[in-house]
Amino acid sequence: MQKKGLIMFSGGLSGDKMVIYAIRLLVFLLIIPIHESAHGLMAKWLGDDTAKKEGRISLNPFVHLDLAGLVLMLLMGFGWAKPVPVNISNIKHRRAGYALVSAAGPLSNILAAFVGAAIFNTLYYTKTGQMAVLDSISGAMNTEHNILSAVLMLLLMFVNINVTLALFNLIPLPPLDGFNLVRAFLPVAADRWIYAHQRQISTAFILLLLLAANIPEVSEPLIVLIEKVEGLIWSSVEWIIPLVRK
Repeated sequence: MQKKGLIMFSGGLSGDKMVIYAIRLLVFLLIIPIHESAHGLMAKWLGDDTAKKEGRISLNPFVHLDLAGLVLMLLMGFGWAKPVPVNISNIKHRRAGYALVSAAGPLSNILAAFVGAAIFNTLYYTKTGQMAVLDSISGAMNTEHNILSAVLMLLLMFVNINVTLALFNLIPLPPLDGFNLVRAFLPVAADRWIYAHQRQISTAFILLLLLAANIPEVSEPLIVLIEKVEGLIWSSVEWIIPLVRK
C-alpha cells in the first residue's frame, strides 16, 4: 500500500520537466558535499589530510562540482563530482584503507537515503501530509499544502537520487568510486595496465552511458537493482508509520 501511494504521489507531481530539473539540481547540490566530504573525512581518519588541505571536506557544493557530471545528473538523474584528492602513501593499511575511502562516498548516500525516507514517512503519513498530496494531485490551491507537497517531492527524489548515485558510483569503471574500490585489491601489474589505459576505459564508459540512455535494455539491470535497494530502504522505515498516524 505504501509503494502504491508513493507511485501516485510521484506521478501526480512530475508533469513539469523544468520543476523536475530544478529539484534534481537542488538535491544534487545537497548530496554531492556529503558524498565527497565522506571520502575526505575517511582519508583524514586514515592518515591523509590532502583533501582537508585542498578544501574538499566542505558542505559548499561548488568546490566539488564537475560540469559533465552535473549535466548528466540533470538529464539522466545520475552523475559524478570532481574526485577527492587522496595520497595513498599516507593512508594506513594502504589497500584496505584506500578501499574504505572509495566506499565512504556511496555509503554516505545510502545513509542519507535512510534519513530522507524516515523524514518523508514522518511528514507524509500525518493528516496534513495526506491532504497536501491530495491537493497537489487535484490542483487545489493551498499555500501551506503546496509547500509541504513540494518538500515531500524533494524528499522522494532525495531518496531516489541518493540510492541511484550510490549504486551508479559502485560501477567499476573510471572515474567512479567502484573503479577505485576494485583497484585497491588488484595485482600491481593489472593496476598499472588500467592506469595506463584509463583514457580508453573512460571513453568506453561514456559510450556505455550513451547506450544506456538510448537502449533501455542496457540500463535495465541497474534500474532493477536501484528499485530493490530503494524498496529495502522504504521497508526499513515503515515502523514510523503507526507512530505518526496516532
